Amino acid sequence: MQQLTGQAFIENMSAEELARAQRVESVLPALAQQAAAVDAEGEFHVPHIKTLSEAGLLGLIVPESYGGLGGGLRDLCAATFAIATACPSTALTFFFHCSSASRGLLALEALDEGLFNEEEAPAVRAFAEQVLHTMGTEGKWLANFASESVKSEKAAITIGTRAKPVEGGYRLTGVKSFGCATGVADRYLVTASLEGHDTAAGLCTFFVDKDAQGVSEREHWDAIGMRGTATHGIILEDVFVAAVDALAIPAAFTRCMQMSRGSFVGNQVAGIACYLGAAHSLYNYTIDQLRTKTFADSDKPVGTAPFQQELIGHMLVELETASIWLRRQVDLESSDSPILSKEEVVKRWRLCKGVVAESAFKLATYCVKANGTGGGTGNHGVPARALRDLCMGLVQAFPAERGRLMAAQMEIEGSEQAQFGTR
Repeated sequence: MQQLTGQAFIENMSAEELARAQRVESVLPALAQQAAAVDAEGEFHVPHIKTLSEAGLLGLIVPESYGGLGGGLRDLCAATFAIATACPSTALTFFFHCSSASRGLLALEALDEGLFNEEEAPAVRAFAEQVLHTMGTEGKWLANFASESVKSEKAAITIGTRAKPVEGGYRLTGVKSFGCATGVADRYLVTASLEGHDTAAGLCTFFVDKDAQGVSEREHWDAIGMRGTATHGIILEDVFVAAVDALAIPAAFTRCMQMSRGSFVGNQVAGIACYLGAAHSLYNYTIDQLRTKTFADSDKPVGTAPFQQELIGHMLVELETASIWLRRQVDLESSDSPILSKEEVVKRWRLCKGVVAESAFKLATYCVKANGTGGGTGNHGVPARALRDLCMGLVQAFPAERGRLMAAQMEIEGSEQAQFGTR
């Protein structure tokens, strides 16, 4: 049996994982066909939503009882990796959709652990099930908005969006600077700070319809790479959200996050797998070029030249470095029994993200050199697109420098800095 694309990253798949990976494999040709246009136009290809939904993939990590495929972190990492070999922008957007499932999954785990009392539990369960049914049973796309343009010294994300309690619900006001699928997703999940709170305990999550009164899109971002992710964000001006569409119990968010095996919501490793997938695809493309193109005077493959082979050696080192680090992180966050404490897992994630991003980008620079002016420098050719996409990995979420700093601080101080700041 021919190896599935996702197996190049996630090894030793179970029969169930292989079945889910086969669904992913079935959509790759359609996604790849539009990849160049997605990059050139800087727009998400909206028909991809139907393609992914009909394959059941919008519910990839949603339990079967909520209409999903019942996959886990390994499935998501295999999927984002594989999709990124076809279209990195679509892979990253798909990852952010899937990350929304944490708002339901972690809440249900927190309920099972008794972190909510009898009075709180019904509202928590109702919200969690709404998230999961939206993704699974209904097969709808969710955009997840937390990040804002203003940062704080001690937190990568500062929450300035405010939620004011009113009769029947809440009024949201603020600006969300980043969240894949702006104007594309069926519904938005928005993190806001409850009025009267100035700590993470006041962070709440709300369903916001993209066409709700007071919702508008920010100016489109002409990004250097990952151009088809619709990450330009939204503006919320006194937007009403009904109580049934809110999880606004103080400290509910932080209690749910306690259930994560890894950093924050516990699936960020699948986001960086998008960059590994893009690097893997670029490597294969470059090797194919070096094998098939020949010198005019000898008919030998271009890749036989010492200069090219030196580059290939560097490319292999960077690809293996990124792959090994990321596989280890997936193991730490998905093993049946914890291998390390959560603090140790988070510390390694802080390092892993930067190592993968930097190694993938280094690989891209070697590939551009190896392809040369004849095949590597056209702005919308495969090497140039990949170089620009992989450049985004250097800054997305947090740069390697910050990750190393945070890991070092954890090593000395023994605890992770706050994920969120409020203002």
